[in-house]
Amino acid sequence: MTMPSADWFYAQGSLERDGWESVVDKSISGWRYTGIRVAALAAGDSVSLAAEAVERIVVPLAGSFTVRYTLAGETEARVQALAGRASVFHGPTDTLYLPTGTALSIEGAGRVAVAEAPTDQALPVAYIPKADVPIELRGAGRSSRQVHNFGTPGSLAADRLIVCEVITPAENWSSYPPHKHDEYTPGVESSLEEIYYFETAVTRGQVAPETASPFGLMRTYSSEAGDIDIMAEVHTGDVALVPFGWHGPCVAAPGYDLYYLNVMAGPDPDRSWRISDDPAHGWIRDTWVGQKFDSRLPYTS
Repeated sequence: MTMPSADWFYAQGSLERDGWESVVDKSISGWRYTGIRVAALAAGDSVSLAAEAVERIVVPLAGSFTVRYTLAGETEARVQALAGRASVFHGPTDTLYLPTGTALSIEGAGRVAVAEAPTDQALPVAYIPKADVPIELRGAGRSSRQVHNFGTPGSLAADRLIVCEVITPAENWSSYPPHKHDEYTPGVESSLEEIYYFETAVTRGQVAPETASPFGLMRTYSSEAGDIDIMAEVHTGDVALVPFGWHGPCVAAPGYDLYYLNVMAGPDPDRSWRISDDPAHGWIRDTWVGQKFDSRLPYTS
């Protein structure tokens, strides 16, 4: 098995900084367009972010949170409660989009993520309650997965950020066929950096021994845009960065469900999410025609 790239794959704890469990930003060499922060908070704890030239989406992973934020040009903080969920495997969550130049603090108990993308274009604040999050089922059969499209172009007015989350039930494949978005071809393919933040859990309805260690697998390989080689066993808290290259599949091992939060942004003149399938494997999409979705989906609360 090929070892994960030290530059683009990070095990939980290796990106810890300033009270955050994980921080991805421009301090990572070669990384320019996206960021993510993940925090684990106990009751009464909080984390804060200064006003910067980035737009952000606050995503509760487990638990509920209160966000206090101050927009550029204002002095009085606004408050937004985010009704969360028991875990990332319990359906959608409330999310909050905050424009560039916004300072914020997050208080609550559980795990929370903040997705970021640099921009100087300010758009309106957007609160998306969980009941309004578009739930999409993709693929078919053992390639079935569930996608929450709260931060995609059709659901959210943002300048650069494209954010969604994916649930892959045990034994299923997602982010498949392998695809890429590292070359801007208008109407055909976008140029987007991508972050994968992973969580894993014993699959629904199963009781596992305390020794169980939920995991999945993630593959990324080189394209003409650059050399990359990741074949990684992934666990809760791991982060994979995709600056370029073909990526997929993400595979949920038998007995374990797989989740990932995707954060994308890039330099293109338009905010779009267009991909090219690896020609060796794109034909697999045709085999899904007429197949049913996995009956375990959708996962809800």
